[in-house]
Amino acid sequence: MKLFGRKKETESTCCCGGSCTPEQMAQAEQEKTAVGIRILGSGCAKCNALEDAVRAALTELGMDATVDHVTDFAQIAAYGVMTTPALVVDGKVVSYGKVLKKEEAMELIRKARGLA
Repeated sequence: MKLFGRKKETESTCCCGGSCTPEQMAQAEQEKTAVGIRILGSGCAKCNALEDAVRAALTELGMDATVDHVTDFAQIAAYGVMTTPALVVDGKVVSYGKVLKKEEAMELIRKARGLA
């Protein structure tokens, strides 16, 4: 009788535990390199508050950029984000797990775009 045998090693193809298809992951990786500003989250109140703060920050900075709200968990997982809401500027995650104030969002956007 074996009580303490080796555990079977399972191979996962992605960070979501293998629940998405390779086509979904390829699409998510391709969209990850897109230029622009994205809010990652399920659409809850915190995600919407972050989106409002980012839009206000863009208005104050005088930038005319579209803000995409990504709710697909396969795409969110492709960024390596496990805690939402998250802010992505030009394909780079600059904040996650926190609702930013307008001033904080302005500073992160400036740094990510090389304006600071």
